This record gives sequence, C-alpha cells and structure tokens, in this order.
Amino acid sequence: MAPRRIKFLQADVFSATIFGGNPLAVFPRASRLSTEEMQRIALEMNYSETAFVLPPSNKHREAHYRVRFFTPTHEIPFAGHPTLGVAYLMADMGRIALQSPVTRVYQECGDGIVPVELRLRDGEVDTVYMHQGVPRFQGTVDDTHAVADALSLPVSEVMETGLPMEVVSTGLPVMLVPVKSLSAMMDIGLKVNTLKDLCRIFGVKGLMTFTTVTVTPEATVHTRMFAPLLGIQEDPATGSASGALGAYLVKHGIAATKPTAHILCEQGYALNRPSTIFVEVDHAQDAITDVRVGGKVIKVLEGTLML
Repeated sequence: MAPRRIKFLQADVFSATIFGGNPLAVFPRASRLSTEEMQRIALEMNYSETAFVLPPSNKHREAHYRVRFFTPTHEIPFAGHPTLGVAYLMADMGRIALQSPVTRVYQECGDGIVPVELRLRDGEVDTVYMHQGVPRFQGTVDDTHAVADALSLPVSEVMETGLPMEVVSTGLPVMLVPVKSLSAMMDIGLKVNTLKDLCRIFGVKGLMTFTTVTVTPEATVHTRMFAPLLGIQEDPATGSASGALGAYLVKHGIAATKPTAHILCEQGYALNRPSTIFVEVDHAQDAITDVRVGGKVIKVLEGTLML
C-alpha cells in the first residue's frame, strides 16, 4: 500500500526570528489519525509538544477548532506555546477570518475552551495571547535540600532569595523555585531521576526555576523549565508555566499589580534558543482575575509526513 501523505507545519513560538523560541509541529487536518498514530508522530517529531487540529466536538460547537497535544511520551490536556502556534498558523492558512485590532479565537482542548487573542498590526498578526485559568496556589514546598539536590545547586541559592518554593497552576501544576543568581541558573545540573521523584511526590508536571537577575535589561525574570515526567528534559519556552509564574510574582509583590501587571520572561538561553514570553496579570480587590500569556510566532516550514 502507498503511504498516506499528511501535511504538517512547523513554527517557532515566543520568538520573532527563526531558530529562537520553542519549536512546534502542527498537523492542521488530523481527523484521520488515531491516538496511537498521534503519539508515534509526536515521538518522531521529538519536540516538547506536537499539536493535532480537529473539528470541534458536539460538546463545544462554539469553538473554532479542537486541538490534542502530545509530548514525545504523553498526551496532555493543555499546552502553552502550541496554543499560540496553532492559532497563528490557522490564521496564516486563512482558516480564521481576521478583524483588527484583535481577533478572538476559541480553542477546544482537554481542559475545555481556551480563549486566544490574535493582536493585529497593519492587518497582520503581530502577537498571540492566550487566556489561562484563574491561578490555583496549591501550597509551598519546604524540602529545600531535596530540590537543590535535584538541580545540583547550593542550598543557599534557593534559601537566600527570600521567596518560597510553591506549586501553582493556571492549567498544569508546576513547582516554582526561586534562585538567587543568574550564574547559578546557568550552572544547573539536572538529576533526572531525583526530579522525577519530586514531581511525583508534589503532583506537578514539571519544575520552573527563576531569578530576577536577567540577561536583557527589559526582562522581569530569567527562567528555566524541566519536565522529565513528560519526556521533556528542558523546555526552551513554556507558556503554561510562565502564566503560573506571573501569578506567583504578583502574589509575592515582585510585579506591580494596578490594574494589570506586565511581566517579561526570558527563557531558553541555556539551550541557545532565546525566547521572550509576555505575561499580563489582572488584579482587582486583592484577587487575580485573569492571566494572559503571549508572544511572537514565526512559521518555519511546511512538510509532508509519509505514514
């Protein structure tokens, strides 16, 4: 039998230039693929996530499309940079009608409906933002020595920040770990099995380290993200965790809150894929009311998979 020919696209998300940000493979017409085939394709692509676009389900007919997200080893209900990349590519393909200055798109995924904003400039998509869930602060992490050991960091680099380690979720729970210096961030040596055990104990999908010492002067924080339970040793840019971090920074007074905190996260430098992630956190009456994560997207290639 002749192989099936399946079109796919690739984009770099959270970057305005090629070879930056987080790479993403998108299969824009995936209705004929089985779950097993999607998982095998995601392993073949070997990106942190691969996205498969489907028609909306009967449950969410108001959605523009439905997306399933796969890491190389697991399907996950929500993913940050693929949400932005899919919306951008669907607009680029002409499958979303654009209206200035903002086009609102509704994406269906495992977590339900996710609103996405395509922000236009001169009639073209300039940035893409997604609305994340209201943050859930799921408790502090007290085992500093175990976390520092998993990262091969001196305990002082974590203890002397004056900030707590905390589990936060705006879609996927992540452990947020403050680090004192940028040099320590760059020196992290991951003990994968130790980190896997910690993630299982605390019920998180990964661990994000951050420091307020940054490479670029305009950045608020420098971050690194590790998710070995999902088959991702290190992610170059992480939208879901950046939303949780934005909420954390507002909660602990690191980012100004009236009425909207504007946070710039730089990530991916250790992987030679510099990424810029914009986070907006609305705050009213001592409560966070909305979290939006966005950035630039650039289409990199079009291809055909022979299946």
